Amino acid sequence: MRLFRLLKIAAVASRFGLDEMVLEHEPSGRLARLANVLQFWRDLSAPRAERLRLALEALGPIFVKFGQVLSTRRDLLPPDLADELAKLQDRVPPFDSALALREIEKAYGRPASEVFAEFNPVPEASASIAQVHFARLKEEDGGHPVAVKILRPNMRPVIEHDLALMDNFALLLETLWSEGKRLKPREVVAEFAKYLRDELDLMREAANASQLRRNFADSRLLIVPEVYWDWCRSTVMVMERMQGTPISQTERLRAEGINLKKLSAAGVEIFFTQVFRDGFFHADMHPGNIFVAPDGRYIALDFGIVGTLTDSDKNYLAQNFLAFFRRDYKRVAEAHIESGWAPPETRVDEFEASIRAVCEPIFDRPLKDISFGKLLLRLFQTSRRFNVEIQPQLVMLQKTLLNIEGLGRQLDPELDLWKTAKPFLERWMSEQIGWRGLIRGFKQEIPQLARSLPHLPRLAHQALNRPAAPDLQPQLERLIAAQNRQTIWLAVIAALLAALLALPFI
Repeated sequence: MRLFRLLKIAAVASRFGLDEMVLEHEPSGRLARLANVLQFWRDLSAPRAERLRLALEALGPIFVKFGQVLSTRRDLLPPDLADELAKLQDRVPPFDSALALREIEKAYGRPASEVFAEFNPVPEASASIAQVHFARLKEEDGGHPVAVKILRPNMRPVIEHDLALMDNFALLLETLWSEGKRLKPREVVAEFAKYLRDELDLMREAANASQLRRNFADSRLLIVPEVYWDWCRSTVMVMERMQGTPISQTERLRAEGINLKKLSAAGVEIFFTQVFRDGFFHADMHPGNIFVAPDGRYIALDFGIVGTLTDSDKNYLAQNFLAFFRRDYKRVAEAHIESGWAPPETRVDEFEASIRAVCEPIFDRPLKDISFGKLLLRLFQTSRRFNVEIQPQLVMLQKTLLNIEGLGRQLDPELDLWKTAKPFLERWMSEQIGWRGLIRGFKQEIPQLARSLPHLPRLAHQALNRPAAPDLQPQLERLIAAQNRQTIWLAVIAALLAALLALPFI
């Protein structure tokens, strides 16, 4: 089956002339001419950008998502390709309305006319995994206007075959390429596969939306639609219908009086808030998934892919970002080594010098003057030289950061990404490691301390009465003495905490 899928990929690439796009860069032009002669039946009269988009659509959801990511990278693609691939964000060909109605009946056990007061069979938007229809709940259910997201039928087999092919390619890469093990391609594919499979369960997406809405309750920056749980199933999701302007329609936003510079800066703050405050972030923030409300707030849509970070990841990332923004390249190098991302024997001074050579040229420059393609290439070369290991758990974060940068480039080419993010990170770090962070940590530990304190004398007594080997007796006595000192200090800390909690400003 994988062989058939591989043959289909090759056939689609041939039919739409993708080989021509690659071979056109060969200086002599002979290979491109030879390919056209051998495949003389092809019709390549359509523009190359259109052919690329049609090929990605024909190959299925994984390739469509790849095209979506590429569409945000206008610094890496020619304008014609970027404009055409942008259509993949919300204009993927829809599946038949009869199939959508059949999926609804399968999910609820009754037709759409009995579930909703109104249901528009014409899809409002269509993407690689699902499509959205507008509807209205019945009056006895609140009568709310809703958006109904329906999973494309028979998606799982296609996705599983593509993921299996990707895993095979990654295995070959690890086996045949000297850099394969360091880059961990199979782990990266596994991480991507996990998120993609999650998208096939709309109950999981509904939970993601609910969590993000709770994280940004009463936010001045971001609106997240409410989920109507009684109507959610694994293949159908019902949520609040949102009114806004697609963020890609910049001229319309200007006409509506939206300040694009302010909007661009708000996008950066939303990203860093999700990552560092919550450790839970929307990981598919391409323009097709973002609207702007009349009051200038972002509206997030499509929550199938989210990323999560551990406290350890957040801490090291924050240290790296903040040191980077301060141009403290030595601290960037040290943080990489402390986190285990770089080998412990790495020379800090050499690593620092290499990072400085890559990063220094991009500071104090707006996005329009920065070639992130060249920057990423040089960062890759540096990481290879110092054997920096790829962190699979950060792949979604890197993808999201590229989306945010691409979005910022469209809204405000003069945006200084670094200066916009630095104050937020400084404030966050202060809250984590300053006196506020210390007090917050104490507050979190109070319940555990309260449970542990009464048991310490009994535990010490049991340790005293437990027979111990002669050679362990000195260690036991030292342990008991240390336990007694700890009991005293715990009592002191508890008293201090009680006093701190009584202060009105805490």
